[in-house]
Order: sequence, then C-alpha cells, then structure tokens
Amino acid sequence: MTATIDYNALSDDAFRAMVREFVETRYPEGVPRFAQHRVHWDEVKPWYFVQSAKGWICPTWPQEFGGMGLNAAKHLILIEEYERFGCARVNDIGPVMLGPLLIRHGTPEQQAHYLPRILSGQDVWAQGYSEPGAGSDLAAVRCSAERVGDEWVINGQKTWCTLGMDANWIFILARTDKSVKKQAGISFLLVPMDAPGVTVRPIRNLEMLEEFAEVFLDDVRVPADHIVGPVNGGWTVAKALLGHERVFIGAPRLSASALSRLKAMAQRTGAWDDPVFRDTYAGLQCDLHDLADLFETYVERLKTGAPIGADVASLKIFQSELYQRIAGVMMEVTGEESGHSHPFPGDSRQHAAGAWLAARPTTIFGGSTEIMRNMLAKAVLGLPG
Repeated sequence: MTATIDYNALSDDAFRAMVREFVETRYPEGVPRFAQHRVHWDEVKPWYFVQSAKGWICPTWPQEFGGMGLNAAKHLILIEEYERFGCARVNDIGPVMLGPLLIRHGTPEQQAHYLPRILSGQDVWAQGYSEPGAGSDLAAVRCSAERVGDEWVINGQKTWCTLGMDANWIFILARTDKSVKKQAGISFLLVPMDAPGVTVRPIRNLEMLEEFAEVFLDDVRVPADHIVGPVNGGWTVAKALLGHERVFIGAPRLSASALSRLKAMAQRTGAWDDPVFRDTYAGLQCDLHDLADLFETYVERLKTGAPIGADVASLKIFQSELYQRIAGVMMEVTGEESGHSHPFPGDSRQHAAGAWLAARPTTIFGGSTEIMRNMLAKAVLGLPG
C-alpha cells in the first residue's frame, strides 16, 4: 500500500496520536516488546507485515517509491512512539540501507524489481561489507568477483552480518580489479542467499545470542546485471550507503529506549527520589535532546540530497557513547540485581545487564569510535594524519 496522506502537513500532536493509536491497536500479539536484542525474522515478521500493509515500513522513502515521505521531525515522533510502546525492531537492512541506495543509484529496472519486494517483506536483506581483515577499513576487502560471460563468479568471506541467517538476499562489496588502487577496484553486487556456494554460519555474542553471522561465498554465480552502479565504481556507492548507515546508527532510538527503561528502573528501586540521581537523569535527558537535534540535521541532508559529509561521524559517536553511559547508570541503579542474566520478573524493560551488554558493541560496529574520531580530525578539523 502506497501512502497517500501528506503526513508532514499534520500537526505534530495529530501525527503522534495517529502513530500511538496504530501501535496500540495493531501491534501483533506474540511479537516481543522492549527486546534488548535484535529479534529474528520468524518472531518479528508479523509486525513487519502490519507496517507494510499500512504503508509505514519505510518512513523516509519518498511516497512515489512506497514510503511515507516523512521529514525529520515526523520521523522522530514515529521513533519516539515506537520506543514508548516497546515495538520490536524489524529486519531493516532493506528499508534503511539498500532501498535508499537503489532509489539514488539503482537502475529503473532494479528499482521496479527490488523496492516492492522490500516493502512487502518478500525479500529480507543482509549487509556484506566487513571481512576478517577489512572492518573499519572497508577499502581493504579481498572478496573477489570475476566476470565470466554473463555472470559474476564470487569468492570470499563476509562477517558480522546482522541477522544474516534470516536473510534471503545479501549485498556485498567485492574486488573486481586488483590492478588499481584499492578504492578504485571495488563493485557493489546483489547476491541471493540460496545461490549454490553460499554458506551462512551464525556467530554467538556475549549474551549467547546468535545476532550476527559470517557468510562464505565459494564460486557463487550471479547474473551480470546484479551490480549497482558501474563496474569498479562500488566505492562511491558504498560511501553513499555508509552515509545512510551512520545517520540511522546515530538515530536516538537506542538511547531514547534506554532512558525510558532507566526511569522505570529508578522508580522501582527508589533511586528516582534521590536528587543526585535526578540530576544525572536530567543531564542524560538533555544529551538525548541534543542528539535528536543533531540527527534531524543529517536526516534533512538525506532528504534534500545534500552531501552527508565526514562530520556525520560525530552523530555516530554521540549516540553510541550516550547509550553506553545510560546503560552504565542502569547498572548503578539496580545494584546487585544488575548481575542477573534475565529481566526482572514481570517487566521485560528491567534488564540492566542486557542493556549494558547490548551497548558494548555500539562503539565498534558501523565504524569504531577510534576510526570515527580520526575521520573527524582529518576530514573536518584538517589535522595532520
């Protein structure tokens, strides 16, 4: 269903009431709420389908492509109401990363084929960027693709693919020319996960959950038109996608959710009545508002087509470090209970250890904080390497 309402013309209060009514009446029974880890496709797909039927699965896509066309302010309201209700995060690699990239860089044929399948949930995507020797330095990818007739033959390995075991498609960066400098010989390819030669192996994390996967590609063949952008032009496409990724990794969703859970923990433990805690909480709340304002700046750049810029690294740093600070205060507020591996009985929001563990990798994935600070130093401040 394509949206026909101009949501941006609604008042903020009217739009918030619309979103709140939607989640409270349409959120599927049985889908987890207030989950502090990524929920697998089998559990969350009913919620994906509900949003898809409403035309709300891709809030920032233009309406002509099936999205809601939300501006930054309305998108923040949507995020806030989803977090207030504890809506599970759906498999969003397609809606958040690949979709906007195809809208900007894909051919009309690719847009016509892949975008409706993302909107409907028919295709669930994984990201194949990182490799064992190429994480924050993505230009060092070694996975190769060789043109043989009307096909690409792909060999290599990808790792840290979020929910890769749930996906039926993966987009990858592959080296298609080894004779040029590393940024110049990379292409962006689309690969079905059921192609012969694709092997997926889940990775178990600190919480003993299988949230990530590694993907092995052994003589995997895909048609020649499964490339986005020009041959050897994948680095430009990749940078555009990284800009989208860092904007949405920097969204206030995680910190907003964590702050609301911190308040619930403090009220239950009695810390809420402590003026020292309230001062700490107020400081975190101010930081969250600052984060939301910064996020809005970059969402507006995305919507207008303006360059994202290397300064987007500041958004990613701000979000991940704020999330970790809130999780640290959760551990202090809950005391010895913070050592429990499960939520407080009867309230899934109250799980300090789960939040603390979930916050640890946020300063690593999507580009480590150290790399992000180096980017800011060199590209924004002009400091020497």
